[in-house]
This record gives sequence, structure tokens and C-alpha cells, in this order.
Amino acid sequence: MVIPSTSAPIVIAHRGASAHRPEHTLLSYEAAIAMGADYIEPDLVSTRDHVLVARHENEISGTTDVSDRPEFAGRHTTKTIDGRAVTGWFTEDFTLAELRTLRARERVPGLRPGNTAFDGLAGIPTFEEVVRLAQRAGVGVYPETKHPTYFASIGLPLEEPLLDVLDRHHVRRAYIQSFETANLRGLSGRTGLPLIQLIPAGGAPYDWIAAGGGRTYDDMVTPEGLDEVAGYAQGIGVDTRRVVPAGPDGRLLAPTTLVADAHRRGLDVHVWTVRNENSQLPVDFRLGEPASPVYDRATGDVMGWLSRLLELGVDGAFCDDPAMGRAVTSAQTGSPHRS
Repeated sequence: MVIPSTSAPIVIAHRGASAHRPEHTLLSYEAAIAMGADYIEPDLVSTRDHVLVARHENEISGTTDVSDRPEFAGRHTTKTIDGRAVTGWFTEDFTLAELRTLRARERVPGLRPGNTAFDGLAGIPTFEEVVRLAQRAGVGVYPETKHPTYFASIGLPLEEPLLDVLDRHHVRRAYIQSFETANLRGLSGRTGLPLIQLIPAGGAPYDWIAAGGGRTYDDMVTPEGLDEVAGYAQGIGVDTRRVVPAGPDGRLLAPTTLVADAHRRGLDVHVWTVRNENSQLPVDFRLGEPASPVYDRATGDVMGWLSRLLELGVDGAFCDDPAMGRAVTSAQTGSPHRS
């Protein structure tokens, strides 16, 4: 049984309109707004001078031209982030003024070669700039705190500047999301904005790993785990495989009870990530000739896939192509307007 949502599902522009522009740029967010997104999503990391900027990761060699900048060659280093060695250039080693000299580029040019036409045209936006854009356009923001335990460990906690920006701009239309739990618990006593616990297909929250104990995200989606989440969050943001798992052959299996289980506890369910390309879709929704050299990046039946997820009662979807998301949600609700 699926317990239906009482409101229309929302379209969350995943890193902006990342199917069409380099992610986490004002170009991407502006395109997402024009395409009808309800919320634009910035992943947040900190600069050395404790300003939040929008990047998928604090390591920026894949999303900027930093590796081509000889003046920053000495910043190349290896760090341990959430227990994993990462080599590159890191936002926390740059002031905001220094980051502003860099230019953004497409993170996955092999998958989205068309986006490389925009390489170099945009810089790295601050969270405040994203909020101002959203407010001018009348859409919401859906920030994610990236690696909160790590940033707290180096004296650059994300929560204080996040709340400062939201409070100074009187933001009322927002969700705050995290893959970790401790920072969401802390935020639950400091803001009235809804919090979203992110749950991938496997693994464990890093704050749980750091504390020991052995619990994983699988424990989080049990009835007891969802009860615990409902004590500090208003929703869950889940990998689509948590809603409709796939078998060894990549084909979809029967849906789980997660949506209904979460709804019984008053939790919204937002799924991620709905992407257009065949290689990013379940096998059941891929289109075209697999032998084609462009098959992986060709557009599959992404509208059919999102429609299936909405039929299962999810309350929103993170979409790389917000125009597609808006078309599907509008067709299902009969309304062409934002939520």
C-alpha cells in the first residue's frame, strides 16, 4: 500500500540544470529556474575564510580550471576526507577571493560533451549568491552540507554560516539535507526549516563510522530507523534503488515498502537522482541500440522512469533536467505551475 502525499511532488534541480550546464554555477541555476524547478540545490563546502560556496566536493580539480593555474600548483595535496585519501585542490585551502579567479567546467565531459561549450563562462558561486538568485525568482533552495564532520574537524563548521545566510535573507522556502546525522540533529534545535536525511543505496553515515558501532544506512530504513529519523528530520532523500531495487541483470524488481513506511511516520520521500542518459537509467528504461558508440549518453525513457517513481507516491525528485521533471509532474497533477 502506498500512502499518498497531500501535495504535488516537487522538482528539485540537482546541482541546477546539470544536464544542460556545468553543475553548481549560476548559469546552471538560472537555467533550472527557467525550466520550472521548484527548488535549486547547492552542495555546500567552505573556503579558508569560512564562506560557503557551491561545489559538488571540496576537491575541485574536476569542476574548475585550477589544475591549469600555475600560481596554485603548490596547493596540490592529498587529504583524508571521511576516511578516504583524496588528492587534488581543496576549497578550504583557498580564500573566497582566490576561488573567484577560477572558472568552472563540466565535471563529466564524456557523458555531457555539449556542456563543455560553457566551460570557462562561469565562476564558483557563494551560497549567498544562490539564495539571492532563488529569492529573485521565487523558488526555494535545497542546500546540502558536504562532509560536515570533516569541516568541523578543521575548524570550519558548515552549520553556522549556513544558518546565517538563511536567517539574514529571511528564507522560508528551503530544505536542508545531509548524509550525516549528527549535524541534522544539531540543526533540528536551531531552525524551523525542514531537514532531510539522505540515504544512499549502501554504506553508513560518516559520523556513525567515526563513532564506531557498526550501524549502516540499511538500519536507517527499518521501521525503528525511520522512527529515529522522524525524531529530528521531516523527510528522507533516498537513492531510487531504495524505492525500486534492481536485480543482478540491472532490471527492476518489485518496489519496497519504504515510501509507505516513511509516510506513516510523517516523513516526505524525495528520490535521487533522475538523469536522462541511458547509462544513468535502469535497464528497463533505456532506449536505442546498445552497440552504438553514443548509446550510454543517449536519452532514454527518463519520463517513463520518473512517472513510475511518482506513481509509487514519492513527494519529490532530484532531476538533472528540471524541464523534464516539470513536464512529468505537470502531466500527473494537471498543473503547469511550480509547487
